[in-house]
Amino acid sequence: MPTEVRAGSVIEYKYTDIVYTPVLSDWVFQRSIPVKLSRYRIDFPREIEVYASPLCSLPFDKKEESKANRDIQIFTMKNIPALRDEAYITCDDDYLQRLQVRLLAVNPPNAPRRSLVKNWKEVIQALMEDEDFGVQLKRNIPRTADLDERLKGVSDPYTKMTIIHKYVRDKMKWNGEESIWANAGVRNAWKDQTGTTGEINMILVNLLRDAGLNAKPLLVSTRDNGRVNVAVAEAQQFNKVVAHVTIGENVYVLDATDKYTPSKLIPHDVMYSEGLLINKIETFEWRWTVLWDEKQMFRDIVVFQANIGDEGVMKGEVSVSSYDYSRVRRMPYAVKGEKEFREKFFTSNVPGLQVNDMSLENLDADTLPLVQKMKFTMPVNFSGNHKYFNVNLFTGLEKNPFVADRRFSDVFFGANQSLMLVANFNIPEGYVFEELPKSIRMIMPDTSIAITRRIAAEKNQLTTRIILEFKRPFFTVEEYPDFQEFYKKLFDLLNEPIAIRKESNP
Repeated sequence: MPTEVRAGSVIEYKYTDIVYTPVLSDWVFQRSIPVKLSRYRIDFPREIEVYASPLCSLPFDKKEESKANRDIQIFTMKNIPALRDEAYITCDDDYLQRLQVRLLAVNPPNAPRRSLVKNWKEVIQALMEDEDFGVQLKRNIPRTADLDERLKGVSDPYTKMTIIHKYVRDKMKWNGEESIWANAGVRNAWKDQTGTTGEINMILVNLLRDAGLNAKPLLVSTRDNGRVNVAVAEAQQFNKVVAHVTIGENVYVLDATDKYTPSKLIPHDVMYSEGLLINKIETFEWRWTVLWDEKQMFRDIVVFQANIGDEGVMKGEVSVSSYDYSRVRRMPYAVKGEKEFREKFFTSNVPGLQVNDMSLENLDADTLPLVQKMKFTMPVNFSGNHKYFNVNLFTGLEKNPFVADRRFSDVFFGANQSLMLVANFNIPEGYVFEELPKSIRMIMPDTSIAITRRIAAEKNQLTTRIILEFKRPFFTVEEYPDFQEFYKKLFDLLNEPIAIRKESNP
C-alpha cells in the first residue's frame, strides 16, 4: 500500500548538494510550516577552511568533531515555528533562521594557502572586466533620430535626464528577467527593444553618459531579494543594476524597467537600502551609498462632502489626490480599469460602500498627483433614534494590521507617510449631534508618528480634519510593543464613531 501524506504528517528527508564553487547555499532551518528538527553537517578535509555563521535568533545546537584528517561541524535546530506571514515585512529571507556557509581557503600541506574569498575591490574589477557587465557599459548605443529630436536645444541637465529616462522607459520592454547582466548585449537589446533589467538600465546609463551627464551604474538588491551583507563580497547578492545620476548637489536613481516611477523619486523597491556605486568604470573605483530621501513619501489628500439622509444612507462626493509613492502604487491598477481600481483601494475593506461616476486625472503626468474623483453611497448604522457614522473613509486605514502581540520581523513601510483627511457632513433636519469626539493630537514618544484630529459642529454640519504623519519608515522588533500599543490607540481614534440623535417632537 502506498504511503499517504496527511495533515499532521511529519516528513523527513535528506539530500546531498555537490558544489564546484566557493559559494555555498545558505541552509534554511525555518520554513512556512513548523519544522520538528533540522540538521546541517559540514564535513571537509582539514586542508579546506570553512566559514559557518548561524543567522539565528532562536536556540540552536553546535557540535564540533575531528575524525582522521577531517573537521566536522553539526548545527541542529529543533521545534522551529513556521515563519509568520506578517504585514509590512522587507523580505522573508531576511528573517528566516538560517546558516551561512562559505569555503574560505585551500591550505594543502607543503603548498601556499590559496584564498577562495574575494574582497569587494576584486569583485568590482571582475565585474568591470566581464563581457556581460563592464564591457557592455562601454558600448556605444546608437541614438535614434527621435531621441535626438527630443533633446534638440535642451541644455538643462535635469530636463535632459528626464527626457532620456522617459524615452528608454517607453521604448524598452522588460522581458521579466531580473538580473545585473546583459547576456544578449546592450546593442542587441536596443535593436530588439526588449531585455533584462541589466540590459535596459545599462542602455540608460550609456545614453545618459553620451549626453554628457554624470551617470554611473549602481548595483542594488530589491526589497523582495533581501538585504545586502556588505561584509560578504559576492556579486550574487545584487539582482538589479540602476542608473545613478549626479546633477549639482542632487542625486537621482533611475530604473527604466519601472514604468511609473518618475525621475525625481528613488524607486520604491530599493528605497532605504544600500547600493554599491561604481564611481569610475575605467579604474574600478567604488563606494557604498544609502538610498534614502525623507521628503519622498506615500502622500494622500482626501477631501469629501457627504449628506446623511433620514432614511439612513450617506451620499457624497470625494476627491483623493495621491502623490509620490502613493501615486506609483496605484498606477498599475489605474491602467487596468476602473472596476479593479475601485475594489483594490476603496470598496473591498468597507462593507456597504458603493462607488460610481469615477474619474482619474493626470494618468500621463507622472510629476503630478493621481486625482481620483467619485460619488459614493453607504449605509449608516442606527439604533432607535440614533444614527452612527465614521469619518475614516477613503484613507486605506480601515483595519489595523498590527493586532498581534508578538512579531518576528521588523516593521518596514518603505518610506515616510503623510495623510490629510478633510470631510464635511450634513445631517438631516431634526437631528442633533450627541457628545462629539474631542479634538486631539497624539504623538509617539520618539515623535516618529503623530496624528492630529480637529472636529467642529455647527447646527446640522460637522467638519473634521485629520493629519497623520510618519517620520520613520522602519520600526524594529524590539520597538514593536510600543509601536503596537500606539497603533491600537491610533486606530481607535481614526474609527471613533459620530453619533446623531433625532429630536423628540415638541
